Amino acid sequence: MSGTQKLVVAFAIVLHMLDGFDILVMSFTATDISATWDLSASQLGVLLSSGLIGMALGSMFLAPLADKFGRRNLILLSLSFITAGMLLSSVSQNMVLFGVMRLLTGFGIGGILVNLTVITAEFTSDKWRTLCLTLFASGFPLGAILSGGIAVVLIADFGWRAVFLFGGICSGVMIPVVYKLLPESLDYLLGQRRPGTLEKVNKVLGRMGHQPINELPELPAAQASNESKLRQLFSANIRRSTLLFWIAIFAVLFNFYFVMSWTPRLLTAAGLSAEQGISGGVALNLGGIIGSLTLGYLAAFLNLQRLIAVFMLLAIVFTVAFSQFYTELIIALVLATGIGFMLNAAIAGLFALGPSLYPVSIRSTGMGWAIGVGRVGALISPIVAGSLLDKGWETASLYNLFAVSLLISMVSVFIIKRAASQAP
Repeated sequence: MSGTQKLVVAFAIVLHMLDGFDILVMSFTATDISATWDLSASQLGVLLSSGLIGMALGSMFLAPLADKFGRRNLILLSLSFITAGMLLSSVSQNMVLFGVMRLLTGFGIGGILVNLTVITAEFTSDKWRTLCLTLFASGFPLGAILSGGIAVVLIADFGWRAVFLFGGICSGVMIPVVYKLLPESLDYLLGQRRPGTLEKVNKVLGRMGHQPINELPELPAAQASNESKLRQLFSANIRRSTLLFWIAIFAVLFNFYFVMSWTPRLLTAAGLSAEQGISGGVALNLGGIIGSLTLGYLAAFLNLQRLIAVFMLLAIVFTVAFSQFYTELIIALVLATGIGFMLNAAIAGLFALGPSLYPVSIRSTGMGWAIGVGRVGALISPIVAGSLLDKGWETASLYNLFAVSLLISMVSVFIIKRAASQAP
């Protein structure tokens, strides 16, 4: 891989770290925000979900525009939404305005996440693609860990608003850097037939150390189709894979965002200190980094679908164990690290699997809608958890309930493989 290809992967990891910071900052500031506006568990659940609602909308409606206007342009637009949402969140004076700003932030994150996944897949070689995609996936939990560490320091000295201000400034700084240095996807450019496309393709080829081409290659029949991109996701050869991938990613993110959003708060409610609660969230994300990297290494030797399913099964085991020992700090931290490891490995595997299910012409649309459907599960889970807590559910029962969704996702992953191999 050329220096330009490695630069694209590095950009994707850094920007995904910002995504992790910006979306999971709510889980680390939830206690202070709740105290500021005297929120009930259900109201806090709505705020925790507002960013996830935005992510779902951004994945489904903002990200697919990249198939028409370019990956790079949509990444820049998404960064602008994220920056505005984070900065305005820091100065919001009531729950409603704050929730709207979290929605805007999530909208941008939904758009950028999809296109970072796609552009990473398109810029990496066949040999290193799965590893690079899992390195990319590790950026999210790394950003979340930084979010927890920075939140502890900033909240202690300046209050929770400073955490959102910090995130907004970091996102804003990346806009001119991305504009200057990030190239457009070659796969996207090669699918265009606009004036100047050949020159743009050769410019990117030059940056990658390749010789220029004299003419654009012929478009594949599927890419030349006038059929709507969303309808192409349900064409005969990929319909079953699309639906099963949606089920798998919905179910796993339903579990993931309950665990990530509520664990620090529930540990604190169980009698641990606020700092110990945040430590639980950090442990989840620390395990997530290691899990993502482990998946990337193992995928070079083992079947990806089977790996994903195995990690999901182990995540179920760790989640059930955590439900029994969450009040014991040391044991809880070890189990939280294991949950983060298994969950993030499984999610990294799904993100690596997804782009391979779709042709170039509908790749952003395919991943956008899949991640958008997943975000529906993500946004529902904190609200469901908050409502159940208000009804008197015990913490142990919640974790056991949400473990069931991992079983559903695991089964769907197995069937995706068969559906893909049986497709005409």
